[in-house]
Amino acid sequence: MPTPASSSSRTSAAVDRRRRHRSRPYRWSGLGRRCLSMVKQQKTRFYILGRCIAMLLCWHAHALPD
Repeated sequence: MPTPASSSSRTSAAVDRRRRHRSRPYRWSGLGRRCLSMVKQQKTRFYILGRCIAMLLCWHAHALPD
């Protein structure tokens, strides 16, 4: 069973971590969010482009002869 001293040291460590996390500049979190958004957008564009290319290749392979 933990002693009260060890319990309070764990609590103070958790509080210290939260304080360090809050002290980070907010502009970095905004920048990271924008970068993540751009990466997701690019991933979506590549997915759509890949699907279109696959569709065109399959359509070409199954085209009816004239």
